[in-house]
Amino acid sequence: MSRKPELRGRAARLARLFPAGRANQAARTPFVLLVVLLLGGGLIGLLVLNSALSEGSFKLDDLQKQTKNLTDEEQALQRDIDAYSAPDALQRRARELGMVPGGDPAFLDPDGTVKGVPGPAALRETTVPLAPEALGTPSAGATAPTPTAAAPATDPTATLTPAQSPTPVTTPTPTPGR
Repeated sequence: MSRKPELRGRAARLARLFPAGRANQAARTPFVLLVVLLLGGGLIGLLVLNSALSEGSFKLDDLQKQTKNLTDEEQALQRDIDAYSAPDALQRRARELGMVPGGDPAFLDPDGTVKGVPGPAALRETTVPLAPEALGTPSAGATAPTPTAAAPATDPTATLTPAQSPTPVTTPTPTPGR
């Protein structure tokens, strides 16, 4: 049988600090379990973090696509607004509504006197106006322009009779399908 050598001095004092036998092995088991649990928890935490980051990346990609689509739509709408607010388009729409260019203006002074000689609006030829979208293509419902009688511009008291009043041409204007 083997015997442990007897320790003396400093080695004996150190040996007394550590428990002898199987008790030393049993004290390591909780430490090993703690380390394994910490490593497993860390790995699970990294997995959850990685999943959350990838989910955020997918949401970011979707939001960027949505932003691009909305920006494209905004630019298309701005082009439509610019086309409708162009002077020639406004003139066409005004004529479509039966408006005519104004005659000679008269101005009122603060004391109530009239400056200038007012004149009635001159009636001109009316054409079928087109919407800005239809400028490049001929309109199927367009008719030939109809001349109308013009009132003399020098007579401010001239009035139109029902036979001379312009008949507005009404054609449906297409609206953007958005």
